[in-house]
Amino acid sequence: MKVQTRRDFIKTTALFTASAALASFPAVAMPVQNIGLQLYSVRKDMLADATGTLKKLAAIGYKNLESAGSEKGSYYGLKPKEMKKIASDLGMTVLSGHVHIGTDWQKTVDEAAEAGQTYLICSTMPSNGQTVSNYQHCADIFNKSAEVANKSNLTFGYHNHEYEFEQENGKVLYDILLTHTDPAKVKFELDLGWLIVSGQDATTYFNKFPGRFPLWHLKDMDKTAKHSTEFGKGDIDLKALLAQAKKAGMKNYFVEQEEYSMAPLVAVQYDLAYLKKL
Repeated sequence: MKVQTRRDFIKTTALFTASAALASFPAVAMPVQNIGLQLYSVRKDMLADATGTLKKLAAIGYKNLESAGSEKGSYYGLKPKEMKKIASDLGMTVLSGHVHIGTDWQKTVDEAAEAGQTYLICSTMPSNGQTVSNYQHCADIFNKSAEVANKSNLTFGYHNHEYEFEQENGKVLYDILLTHTDPAKVKFELDLGWLIVSGQDATTYFNKFPGRFPLWHLKDMDKTAKHSTEFGKGDIDLKALLAQAKKAGMKNYFVEQEEYSMAPLVAVQYDLAYLKKL
């Protein structure tokens, strides 16, 4: 048995004290890596020059991309395979895409697979009606749509806005989607900005439905005006949200900004720089 010297005792005590101090701090924000961008943030630029805009985004430092519907389709006038190759050559991945569930769902799934996507996200409710019964109906549609997507190795999910947090007879409609979909098949892309602006608490959802939110839309919002802004200029504590990534089940997040105080490409560059300083 080694005899502990005074020097060893001091060293051990110092390490114990440091460890205890670190343990007293809350969880730190998730490391900022492979940051994604929802291309709706630069929608006009993508429509004007998709290839040129992708080059600029790569130069800024974005690694993952999420497409959105546009006047030129989900891939901004490019073929799915074209967009995949351009992004790949630039060191980026088309990880996800926003779509509607329409009459030719299989074609939508096939195109997403050709683009090399991992996720296929429904961005609007497939039928209208702010009622519990309609949301139960939509949950059934999501379960069936997910089965088709899963066969092509795509993960299906739903992206919220603000209206899903309305209530009928004391029931939050968004919760109906969460409780009536198969967790193994249907995932959720949580738009944190709209959730918080609606008056809901993200932590409550992470505790109630842990692991259900592998994708996030990360945005800062002016709660009064209810519009997005550059990171750090609004009312949302991004660092506190990122610290809860593990409980939420978050695997990837996309920066999204819908309104600006500067040119969109400058704004998304500003947002990325802000995240790297957290």
